[in-house]
Amino acid sequence: MLPPFLSPVALYERHLRRCLRRSGLSQRTVAVDGDTTLQFWGPGPGPDPAAARKPALVFLHGFGPKAIWQWRRQAQHFAAAFDVYVPDLVFFGGSATRSAERSEAFQAAAVGKLLEKAGVERYAVVGTSYGGFVAYHMARMWPERVERAVIASSGINRRRSDGEAMAKRAGAGAAAGGGGPADVMLPETAASMRRLLGMAVSRRVSIMVPDFVLNDVIHRLYSENRKEKIELLTGLTTEKDDTPQVSALQQDVLLVWGENDRIFPVEMAHELKELLGKKVRLEVIKDTGHVPQLEDTAQFNKIVESFLCGPPAIPT
Repeated sequence: MLPPFLSPVALYERHLRRCLRRSGLSQRTVAVDGDTTLQFWGPGPGPDPAAARKPALVFLHGFGPKAIWQWRRQAQHFAAAFDVYVPDLVFFGGSATRSAERSEAFQAAAVGKLLEKAGVERYAVVGTSYGGFVAYHMARMWPERVERAVIASSGINRRRSDGEAMAKRAGAGAAAGGGGPADVMLPETAASMRRLLGMAVSRRVSIMVPDFVLNDVIHRLYSENRKEKIELLTGLTTEKDDTPQVSALQQDVLLVWGENDRIFPVEMAHELKELLGKKVRLEVIKDTGHVPQLEDTAQFNKIVESFLCGPPAIPT
């Protein structure tokens, strides 16, 4: 294990924190109820926060590193026009619970309580991958609060067979290991980290990263709360049978996908567009994989900004 002053991950995380602070965000921890505590980045406290409030925008991360690793570029970009909230979901970063609940609906309820504590009544929500599952449930449960929803690279319409198919795409080792999605999404070795990067990123960046860096990534970003994260994956309410468990949403919805996504292939996006109702727009970003917000940040931000600031959708 590398000491913090030699750790690439620890050094880069300091840079991420500085970026968010320079954008006017501060990190706080809030007990949302008697069992659950969420850590988040949000607007810094001012003399009269309510007087200068901007529209609220919530970013929800996927499996893997804590939120700032996945949303830093978007938080910086949108902080000028929005009150940006970037929470760590339960069992990621500094967020935890004593509850036995592990569903994505439980995560949605925790974020909703956090926003209530912050005095935020209406907001738009942007979720990637696992965070997209949470964003969907927030929009479904609170149509009066969630004004618009962006669901990126998130196969909320997945079927029972999709988890096995993802493990097979990752390689025979993942499929044979018996771990299914958890074996892919929670790497324990440099080899399994390379496999995940090959699934998530369109470009072949993993071959350029030495093992000691990948091991540092695993130790600092993937090892904590591993048992509970596996429980989160098995607790997903989707993938229980061969019928997608998705209902239409009332809000305007934007789907954003990477055309080369190997975790949730783009075909799932086209099906999901039909399932979510008549006010859904799909944007596929070329030459990107499962993390288009990182692979083509400028295009991702442009698409999301146009959706958030544009006129309401006309039902088709």
